[in-house]
Amino acid sequence: MPRCWHAFLESTAMTLTTLLLYLIACFAVTVMPGPTMLLALTNGASRNHRVVLGGMLGAALSDLLLIGAVAIGLGALLAASEQLFSLVKWLGSAYLLWLAWQLWRSPVALPVAGTPGGVSARRAFTRSLLVALSNPKGLLFFSAFLPQFIDTAAPQAAQYLTLALATALLDVAVMGGYALGGAQAARLLSTRWLCHLNRGCAAMLVSLAGLLAVYRHASR
Repeated sequence: MPRCWHAFLESTAMTLTTLLLYLIACFAVTVMPGPTMLLALTNGASRNHRVVLGGMLGAALSDLLLIGAVAIGLGALLAASEQLFSLVKWLGSAYLLWLAWQLWRSPVALPVAGTPGGVSARRAFTRSLLVALSNPKGLLFFSAFLPQFIDTAAPQAAQYLTLALATALLDVAVMGGYALGGAQAARLLSTRWLCHLNRGCAAMLVSLAGLLAVYRHASR
């Protein structure tokens, strides 16, 4: 690893081993097909680079915001407040259902690489951002997960920033893989099968909305 990276990690009081362990554990969770990854798949099927990039940037920003919220204690507040948790949970479930409905009824045509599709880059950015921020499980997960990699005897702000940037980069990389899969599907499949792909992703979003609706964190 370049010397500048070692110097940066030393300035945050974080060892390379700690960062690598965090990335491995985070990858195991990120690679699972959650809502943002399903959106990355459908964005990739548009074969529009701006749409794909917009979705990635929205997810990356959500990582920075969620980890920043954990750093200032909002994760603990969400875990302690049943009313706030329920509000965010039901808003998140409703938004996933709305996205599923939009995806189910959206017209499907064989895309041409680089041409405008039914979703703009700005909309793809907003969808990915809101999906992550409206799911309380993300904030609760980071609240329980991140402290294991934080050295409490050293300044914590730089450590949280390092983990936030690493999480965002990892999220972008995994979403890129899903987007490539969607683009490959758009290249190989007929309009009929692309419609099945869209509706399959919509059905999975409905399932995820249902799981979120019945979710209770460990303190309940």
